[in-house]
Amino acid sequence: MVCEEGLTAHNAFVARTREKWEFNQYWYSAHTIKVMAKEIEENATKVAFLSTPSVYFSLKNGQLKKRSFFFDVDTQWAGFPNYVRWDYNQPLAIDESLHHTFDCVVIDPPFVTHEVWAKYAETAQLLLTSGGKIILSTIRENAEILKRMLQVEPQVFQPSIPHLVYQYLFFTNFPTKYLSVPNPEVP
Repeated sequence: MVCEEGLTAHNAFVARTREKWEFNQYWYSAHTIKVMAKEIEENATKVAFLSTPSVYFSLKNGQLKKRSFFFDVDTQWAGFPNYVRWDYNQPLAIDESLHHTFDCVVIDPPFVTHEVWAKYAETAQLLLTSGGKIILSTIRENAEILKRMLQVEPQVFQPSIPHLVYQYLFFTNFPTKYLSVPNPEVP
């Protein structure tokens, strides 16, 4: 297992942003974020980040970041230009100008129940263009329901989420390069 210091050493967002328990926030490790960002930057031109601040704020590609939007209920980011206050309990309450304009959505909900995933799936379908790509993380037990909802398949790379007690998997609806190899952080 990688030490706590090693998880934050190379990611400014993780190092400076406290996880808020009231929002059930758990950040990915710096290495996991780096791998996700590479996958996203090679596969997307405009991304909707649903409840994934650590990934959005860690993008290195400035043009992609400018075109992308970050959707979250936590208003600490309200001052950022592409922040959209969004509550998954109102999955379709999104400005019409954003409907069907993203070629990728990245999703990491605060809860892993089927009811919550149904709401996130509604939002993803509202935001995605035809043939849009999906990257999400959740528990293995949600594989079948997510395959039906979003046509996603589990990936080899498992995210490291240091303060989460159970192991998540990544799921996508497209062939991946960086998420198709094991994560050395996860035994």
